[in-house]
Amino acid sequence: MSYTETIGSRTYRFADLKTLLAKASPQRSGDQLAGVAAASEEERVAARMALAQVPLRTFLNEALIPYESDEVTRLVIDDHSPQAFAEISHLTVGDFRNWLLSSTTDADALTRIAAGLTPEMVAAVSKLMRNQDLIAAARKRPVITRFRNTVGLPGHMSVRLQPNHPTDDVKGIAASMLDGLMYGCGDAMIGINPASDNLAAITRLLLMIDDFRLRYQVPTQSCVLTHVTNTIAAIEKGAPVDLVFQSIAGTEKANAGFGISLALLQEAYEAGLSLKRGTVGNNLMYFETGQGSALSADAHFGVDQQTCEVRAYAVARKFNPFLVNTVVGFIGPEYLYDGKQITRAGLEDHFCGKLLGVPMGCDICYTNHAEADQDDMDNLLTLLGVAGINFIMGIPGADDVMLNYQSTSFHDALYVRDVLGLRRAPEFEEWLESMQITDARGALLSASPQQPLLEGANDWMGTV
Repeated sequence: MSYTETIGSRTYRFADLKTLLAKASPQRSGDQLAGVAAASEEERVAARMALAQVPLRTFLNEALIPYESDEVTRLVIDDHSPQAFAEISHLTVGDFRNWLLSSTTDADALTRIAAGLTPEMVAAVSKLMRNQDLIAAARKRPVITRFRNTVGLPGHMSVRLQPNHPTDDVKGIAASMLDGLMYGCGDAMIGINPASDNLAAITRLLLMIDDFRLRYQVPTQSCVLTHVTNTIAAIEKGAPVDLVFQSIAGTEKANAGFGISLALLQEAYEAGLSLKRGTVGNNLMYFETGQGSALSADAHFGVDQQTCEVRAYAVARKFNPFLVNTVVGFIGPEYLYDGKQITRAGLEDHFCGKLLGVPMGCDICYTNHAEADQDDMDNLLTLLGVAGINFIMGIPGADDVMLNYQSTSFHDALYVRDVLGLRRAPEFEEWLESMQITDARGALLSASPQQPLLEGANDWMGTV
């Protein structure tokens, strides 16, 4: 089915829904690289005007990537709930935007319809929204998950403590981990990107974190971000695996480039559940995504990068994840050129994930060759804090010395919690107070040798 829109004396024609979505996207370098972007701002406006008139039902009948050749499309269609969709089935994309922003649409309403939404519907409505619309609508939709603590409660924001090291030196990682905990970070998880995929090294890191967690009774969860097949092997060897990690994308071919399939993710999910390590819940999958991954794998099939990204959230949703992290500026300026594009993408990803019922966090980041700086990250951090982001990253000095990119620091987390009045996960906050790291309000206390964590740190470091 083709779509048309006339502006003045000029009529724009869009061959199909896939083309219409791509042309309606805000400007970004990845879509220009793929050759799917609007050729002018007028064409972009025309595409948005045409998109606003498309009935939501159309997305159930016109697949962007054929059902027969893509398992992500099959997942989206087969898992769609007509009952959940019924409440909004009469709306166009433009009407849906208005419904989302209505003062009568609340968290209960957004929760009711989630299973009736496809990624393409959600991507479409986001293309009609200003940044403030993305913030306002996402803020209405908390997504709460539990493992050893509770993440995503309204008024709360958690932090993934990311103590990476370029050689996987266990003492170096342990030192960064202690540093982050003393700043009150780590309630989302303690998550390490290993420099190698050596199973023995991965297991050594898991054992180190678990020994520390048990010794100090820390109500958090650990993760070593290795390929899911390594995690399955670690589980089979008896390693203390909490969260199961995998990078995912929005097409079957792009996921094959990561060496995964839906069946493999199901196997990993079941392996993690079999350990029964959660204490307050059993959400245990940790997924990372990023706009541009399908394009970089030549696996986008002409679909714009933001729509591909939202399709990845349908994959994530299938496995009841504890955390989903859009690593928004990590792939580079070829996909998100500058701070403005990174900011927009971060707000889109958070809104779209939350609307689908996914527990979204964001690695607010950029590479050193992008047209962006830390002020851009401050802006996005503040905007996502207002929007109700589930978690952000906590990295020493905001500079990851292993992955070589810029993100957010322990101090950044203190800033956004302070200015927006955000709390940590309640179980973790109680622990911080018991360890004399924070007071009852969650404010940091001055460090002293008598603090339980510091008092025993030297002895524990000696065992690492």
